[in-house]
Amino acid sequence: QVQLVESGGGSVQAGGSLRLSCVASGFTLLANCVAWFRQVPGKEREGVAIIGAYSTTTYADSVKGRFTISQDFAKDILFLQMNSLKPEDTAMYYCAARRCWESEYNYWGQGTQVTVSS
Repeated sequence: QVQLVESGGGSVQAGGSLRLSCVASGFTLLANCVAWFRQVPGKEREGVAIIGAYSTTTYADSVKGRFTISQDFAKDILFLQMNSLKPEDTAMYYCAARRCWESEYNYWGQGTQVTVSS
């Protein structure tokens, strides 16, 4: 059974930083396509940062230059470094994974809340 677990969320003031982590059991993040999504109640889920096939990275325009997705290859941990946080970054953040030949993300964590105050 595949399980993804996020951690690192919290409350910060605007301009602050947080680093989210995601670990998996039953699945190797490093060998597959992984991503961070976020969702605010009442709004659609938004893809924030993606590591796709051939380790290509893609960011939402709203976070470019502020967020960095990365992996610890030795420990198979997925990170999202979030700097210069803004109140509009407030959301539940989820890590997700899929085999790169699959079209949809099949594995999701339970989410970690990020709250940015002005």
